[in-house]
Amino acid sequence: MVNQFLKKALLSFLFVIALLYVNAQDEVEMADKLRSNGKIYVVVAVLVILFIGLFAFLISIDRKVSRLEKENKQK
Repeated sequence: MVNQFLKKALLSFLFVIALLYVNAQDEVEMADKLRSNGKIYVVVAVLVILFIGLFAFLISIDRKVSRLEKENKQK
C-alpha cells in the first residue's frame, strides 16, 4: 500500500513539474514566421491531405479484411 502511494505521489510530482515546464515555454517563432508569410496554410493543407490519404487507406484495408472474413466464413 505504501509502495502504491509512493508511485502515485511520484507520478503526481512529475506531472506538476512537466506542467511548470510547459507553462514556461515561449511562443513558437517558427509558427509565427509561417503565419506571417502565409505558408502555414501550405502546412495545414499537406497535413489534411496526409490524413485523408491515411483514412482512405484504412477504409480500403477494412473492406479487404471484411471480404476475406466473409470468404473464410463461407468455406
